[in-house]
Amino acid sequence: MSPADIHRRFPKFDEWNRGSEQPTLKQLEKFANATHAPLGFLFLADPPVEVLPIPDYRTIGNLPVRRPSPDLLDTIYICQERQDWYRQFAINRGYEPLPFVGTVHVGDPVEVTADEIRRALGFTMPQRGGFQNGDDAFRRLIDIVEGVGILVMISGIVGGNTHRVLNRDEFRGFALADSVAPLIFVNGSDTKAAQMFTLVHELVHIWVGETALSDAAMALDSSNANEVWANQVAAEILVPIASIRTDFNGTVDAAELRRLANRYRVSTLVILKRLFDAGFLQWAAYQDLYADELDRLTAILARQRQGPGGGDFYNTQPLRVSQHFARAVIVDALEGGTLFRDAYGLVGAAKHETFIKLGEHLGVT
Repeated sequence: MSPADIHRRFPKFDEWNRGSEQPTLKQLEKFANATHAPLGFLFLADPPVEVLPIPDYRTIGNLPVRRPSPDLLDTIYICQERQDWYRQFAINRGYEPLPFVGTVHVGDPVEVTADEIRRALGFTMPQRGGFQNGDDAFRRLIDIVEGVGILVMISGIVGGNTHRVLNRDEFRGFALADSVAPLIFVNGSDTKAAQMFTLVHELVHIWVGETALSDAAMALDSSNANEVWANQVAAEILVPIASIRTDFNGTVDAAELRRLANRYRVSTLVILKRLFDAGFLQWAAYQDLYADELDRLTAILARQRQGPGGGDFYNTQPLRVSQHFARAVIVDALEGGTLFRDAYGLVGAAKHETFIKLGEHLGVT
């Protein structure tokens, strides 16, 4: 919280800080709630050092990011809880370990690795031709990734709290590797263009068998060798370098970017990245073009968010918690394996009626 926010919501904060006044218990509870801190933390002599529970590959200016926000920490904890539940569910059902987790290694040939992942998914260029556009390709790719056994969760908020919007500048996604319950989380507050690249980037980490918090940035240098390699493989999966060299007409303008984006069913940002990778753009020109295109897409995203808000719960919630995960929880609860009150929390349903209706939407009740 900024100092202005703190003083607006807690006018006596300075007095509390100096020790000239003591907050009441109710005021402390309100402060803890506003700052997303456990109440007990406020009684400790020193603030606890909260460390990320997963490896952190993010960098800013080639330096590691130090202090995780409560929003990021809580999002990781929520996903770990869901993964733990699903792992036990999968074991109880006798699911076999997924054959692709841990089958590649950082530093393997980029084009060979990308081709292996693309073929395993069925996300080749001929198959992609049946998608209507980039947005349709993204939704279909989510279904494809979940179809091979990976839980995909895409959300721009913490849990179901619409007042806690995730910061796309803090992180773009993370992967929680596991042999039977791998999980990918994508920050839904980012543009759709960036979300698709993040999904594929985290997919590469799953293929490596590597749990990681990523920035998956297409236009930034990274000092982390794992991230650089994962970015290269992700870009190659989406747009093969040999193909773009043949398809590009030699002119970097809006029409050509749109044409190539439509051909590969990806965003114009990914196309710019591949034109740079193929040697058609110098770094400075690429940075400028990427920034301009990102501003354009961000403005479109902002206008969309100013429209009718909220969306349909039964359409958005399965994306937030993973359709595959939601189906498993609902089925297990109906069969008596999971208590209903626990199941409600796992899928973000406030009451039984909502829970059952969500099951109807997903075709399991």
